[in-house]
Amino acid sequence: MSAYLDHAATTPVRPEAAAALAEVTARDLGNPSGSHRSAQAARRLLDDARDTMAELLGARPGEVVFTSGGTEADNLALAGVPAARPGRVVCASTEHHAVLEPALAAGATVVGVLPDGSLDPAALAAALDDTVTLVSVMLVNNETGVVHDLERVAEVLAERAPQASLHTDAVQAFAWLDVAGLAAPAQLVSVSGHKFGAPAGVGVLVVREGTPLRAQLLGGGQERERRSGTPNVAGAVALATAARSAVDDRKALVDRAGPWRDRLVAGIAAAVPGTHESAVAGTPGPASDRSHKVAGIAHLCFDDVESEALLFLLDAAGIEASAASSCASGALDPSHVLAAMGVDRRLARGSLRLSLGWSTVEADIEAALAAVPAAVTRLRSFA
Repeated sequence: MSAYLDHAATTPVRPEAAAALAEVTARDLGNPSGSHRSAQAARRLLDDARDTMAELLGARPGEVVFTSGGTEADNLALAGVPAARPGRVVCASTEHHAVLEPALAAGATVVGVLPDGSLDPAALAAALDDTVTLVSVMLVNNETGVVHDLERVAEVLAERAPQASLHTDAVQAFAWLDVAGLAAPAQLVSVSGHKFGAPAGVGVLVVREGTPLRAQLLGGGQERERRSGTPNVAGAVALATAARSAVDDRKALVDRAGPWRDRLVAGIAAAVPGTHESAVAGTPGPASDRSHKVAGIAHLCFDDVESEALLFLLDAAGIEASAASSCASGALDPSHVLAAMGVDRRLARGSLRLSLGWSTVEADIEAALAAVPAAVTRLRSFA
């Protein structure tokens, strides 16, 4: 039986979310944009799901735009704001590709980060002026787990570019952090259900009242004319169900996952010389300060190891993990996140991300503690 340690890529669907999806799918519902009885029943379900997501994200129901997931939510923000209010886009160099690529396509200014993965405030300030219309800084990095201080980012914007809107990709944050509170300074917030136990294919972009945004999907004018298309009612209900469970379970998850993450890092580092923990100063161990990272991600790099070969051996040993963003799985080039942090290219090529989630059990941790050192040792024996 495999030990699944790739929750940052996608996490298993929660049973209650699966049940909600099945129940709604089995009903004879109409199109929620219609006026007959079946349509109105669908509309009530959609409205209830919207109310739940608004509550859990610290927004008003009318500010919640249902999307097909985090990538669409990010793209809608990155393209929709400049389309409605032309100007420059600024983003961090460690953003997910769903932000970075549309930002670069728009000619964005990319701001560097410090060696610990945090945004360089001086570089951000230097990039801002009255021509900027949108700044995008993720709440939690999907590779390293580093948490960005959006309150501080908003302060810099207020000083240097008060006309700009702040967008945050909170896709990796929702299972671990109070997104409603920590993302409050942002005018646009992206989340994706499959990161916290909803099925893949449904997410939300919060667009706070007064934020300029032009729809990128045109047609029926749904979602208050911000995202056309027949709503995925069953997906929205499953999303809201999973989100409620994730919030209710959040503290217990953090309390058990944090020590497990620390055991993983310390145990592997003790067994494998030349282990480096990303975004943490010094040798990884019990004394390392990980307070600036979420509890569910352990990101390591190994000298004289190739990630692709390591993942192959781990998979054969029943450990399912990744090297970086799952979107880049199998790529020969090392992570752009590690490159932005100044990690040596040779070391970055030996990266490993072990990520935990709601279904992780202690046996998964024990399995990884046995398999990772064995795999690294075997690969080094061929060097």
